[in-house]
Amino acid sequence: MTSTATPVAPRRAAGNGAPAPSRRPRPGRSLRFERIAQLLFLLPAVLFLLLFFGYPVVKNIVMSFQAYTTSTFYTGEAPWVGLANYASVVSSQLFGTAMLNTALFTIGSIVGQFVLGLLLALFFRRNFPLSGLLRSLLLLPWLLPLIVSSAVWKWMLDQDSGVVNQFLGSFGIPSVPWLTSPAVALITVIAVNIWIGIPFNTTILYGGLQDIPTELYEAAALDGATGWKAFWAITWPMLRPVVSVTLVLGVVYTIKVLDIILGLTNGGPANATQTIATQSYDLSFKQFDFGQGAALSNILIVISALFAIVYLRLNRKAVDD
Repeated sequence: MTSTATPVAPRRAAGNGAPAPSRRPRPGRSLRFERIAQLLFLLPAVLFLLLFFGYPVVKNIVMSFQAYTTSTFYTGEAPWVGLANYASVVSSQLFGTAMLNTALFTIGSIVGQFVLGLLLALFFRRNFPLSGLLRSLLLLPWLLPLIVSSAVWKWMLDQDSGVVNQFLGSFGIPSVPWLTSPAVALITVIAVNIWIGIPFNTTILYGGLQDIPTELYEAAALDGATGWKAFWAITWPMLRPVVSVTLVLGVVYTIKVLDIILGLTNGGPANATQTIATQSYDLSFKQFDFGQGAALSNILIVISALFAIVYLRLNRKAVDD
């Protein structure tokens, strides 16, 4: 005796003949889970920034309003002195010299790095044999640790046994006190910093040049715009956003340079290469007046921030016009 299976009819909703709809996840709930997952991915980066950037900045600001010295590490006491630290560093005799040297060092380094970096970027835009190898070798000054670079340059620029003076002496030129003369030391430090910063400027500007369509130059050539005319009509306007980033990053980095100056001259001779950064270092780690050192470093941060804000606004206005 055989039995036949009876097909099971699909469940129908009460009150009509349509099948019962299957449950689907609510759109709001899935979006909520997606938002939580995004926040969890961001959480490690946020914690890193708060721990290694946010806390030091806040601690430095608080320290600048305290009499924070070596005794604080033992007693835990750092009396609140208000703006006394700022008044002391601003009224010191060395502050004006350090401000002037900082301005000269920053302007000289940025101008030299940018001009030479732009010229090299334009040069490497052309295809020629070994161009890739030369671009790679150009990065070496940027990849070397700064203290190593400063040590090598200090040996090369030594007045008695440096290879630079020995080379000049072969042409009958007397030895130049590159690092020991107050009249020459700052220029020497600027030149070394330009050498170190050229690869960064060249790399960023070369990348910007690669994004400019070649069709624009071909169309301009038909109208007779070649060479410098093409540069000012096409290259410079198209490169302006990259130039803004390069200059802002360059100033923010250069204005706080410390290791190169310490390695070459240690702020001397006769404070000829003393900057705000080196003066802050001296106050904090030589005189152990951490409050005044923090105040001076905060002044440096404010100067960097003001420059970045003003320059970016002026550049944006120029682009809009």
